[in-house]
Order: sequence, then C-alpha cells, then structure tokens
Amino acid sequence: MKDIIAIGSVTQDNFLDGGNLALRRYPQTPSGKAFILPLGDKLAVKSAYSTIGGNSANASVTFARQGFRTAVVGRVGNDERGEIIIRRLRKERVATSMLAVDGKVPTAFAVLLLKGGERTILNYHGSSNGLSIADIDFRNMRSAWWYLSLPGRSEELYGKLLDFAWRNKIAVALNPSSYHLKRGRSGILRSLKKLSLLSLNEEEAAILTGIPFSREREVFKKLDDLTSPGILAVTDGSRGVTVSDGHFVYRAGTFKEKKLVDRTGAGDAWGSGFVAGLWASGVARSNARRVTRDQVAEAIRVASANATSVVERVGATEGILTARELKQPRWKNLRITVEKL
Repeated sequence: MKDIIAIGSVTQDNFLDGGNLALRRYPQTPSGKAFILPLGDKLAVKSAYSTIGGNSANASVTFARQGFRTAVVGRVGNDERGEIIIRRLRKERVATSMLAVDGKVPTAFAVLLLKGGERTILNYHGSSNGLSIADIDFRNMRSAWWYLSLPGRSEELYGKLLDFAWRNKIAVALNPSSYHLKRGRSGILRSLKKLSLLSLNEEEAAILTGIPFSREREVFKKLDDLTSPGILAVTDGSRGVTVSDGHFVYRAGTFKEKKLVDRTGAGDAWGSGFVAGLWASGVARSNARRVTRDQVAEAIRVASANATSVVERVGATEGILTARELKQPRWKNLRITVEKL
C-alpha cells in the first residue's frame, strides 16, 4: 500500500525566458501588465527549458523526495511527451502504473513566458482533461493520504473519489483548480467536512465562499465552519499563509528566497509540503482531530520551505526539497504566530 497518492493533471511544461519581450501596461489583467507580441514577427527569447508539470505530478515529486511510497493518478497521451513524463516520474521513484494512456488525445502541453519571476501561460489541456472515473483502479487506491487537484471533468470524479476515501478511512487533501471551483463549487461545499485538509489561495477562497477576500474574517469563519474538523490553509503568495485547525489560527510569512526566478508550482509545493509535514509526524485521518500545534507548525515550516525553494528555480519540480535538504539550517526557523480561534 502506498503512503500517498496524488490525483490530477500531468503535463509537459516548456519555459521561454522572455527577458527580451516587451511588457506594457494593461489594466484588464490582475497584474496590470501584458506581453506585447506583434503578429507575424519572429521574436528571440533568451533561453528555453522543458520539464514535467501538472498538479499531481508536482505533488508526487514532493512526496517521493520526502521518502514516502508515492503513486500518481492522471492521464497522458500515447506520445513522446507522455513517455518523457513517465520516465521522469519513475526516476523520482513515483509509481506510474495508474497513469492512464490516451490513444487519441495528445499529452497536455504548456508554454510559459517568463519575466522577472512572473509568467504568462499558454495551456493545452490535452489528454489530462480526459481523466474519468473509468481510469481509476480502485483496487490499488488505498493509502494513508490522497492529494486531489482534479482537471477536466472534476465535478464528475470528485464525489465518487471522496466516497471511496471516506469508506476506506483515507485522509484527503484538496487543492482545487479554479476550473473545479467554478464548475463544481456546490459539490465541494457539501463535502468539506470529509476533507482532512483544504488548501486554497485567497482568490480561490473568495470563489468558494462567494465572499470578497477583503472581508477576510467572514471568509475564514464560513470556511472554518464548513471544514471542521479538517484543517484549512489559505496562502497569500509572498505574504505567507493563514492556517486554522478549528481550535487555533496560525499565521506565518515565508522564508526569504535567494532570487525569485519562477512562481510556477509554488501552490502545489506548499500544499504537498504541508501534507508531507503532517504525514511525517504521523497525522492520518484516524487521528487528524487530535492534531497538535507542534504538528501543524511543522507542516507549515515544511510547506513554506518547499514553496520558497521551488520559486528559486525554473519549473515546478526542480526546486522541490528532499528530506535531507529540508534539514539544512536555512530552513530551520520560520516565525509562526498562534492564537486561539
């Protein structure tokens, strides 16, 4: 039996350093900026790099590098990109026998234009979006934890997966995609008490609750009520995270990065790092209601270190920490405040 199974999207990510590309003011975007790409021109980039990506692939690498018996569930195409992804995951000691191979639709593919640590993503979801309940081999799905971040027809998969996990006492961490939140919001809301961890960023928390995050206290109150007795984590990029275990609220900043290179995969690194920290200290569904403050604080430390390391490298998996690297003095101390809920 595996320790942790990551279920979700699997892609090939292709990074282009857009240092030579022009940025312009563009108020219609959250950043207020946009690349300007003249139609018909040929533009030079400084460098190019390809690696694996996708929520489940990224998370599975975290779990494997922390020494856990790990498997990934997703869908790739019957093509060279799919073969490259499978080889890389096997090299990371992630079991790939439950990756479905689509003979008709190519492997998911993304092009990411980078500049100053931020990126614009051109995304082809491909075979990853075809993941369905027929691809799930429930005979091999028992484990201590599942990490869910579902692509495509998420709302069709989610309920059946959660029912199986609940019957088999599997702790479930959900890091929902924006697509899943918008298409399957009501199903997620109904299921939150069955989750051991709900990990969101501020934008996702606002979508799920229907409350603007400017009313932070209301957002947390609603989610705390719905997720109890599970753990709720809401990240805020470089400003850190707020975590609630139903009894205490934990607030932490981030470790200082050496250099911000690429934010891709930071959310996956944080969520999977938090689960890795919990499981390393023995937290499973059977004892999740008795999680201690020290266990939550340690999970926050692991998650924050993992996310910081990831943004210092190009790609979502290149900076993921091993168990040995996590013991380096750099990652030892993170200021975490704890207050009674």
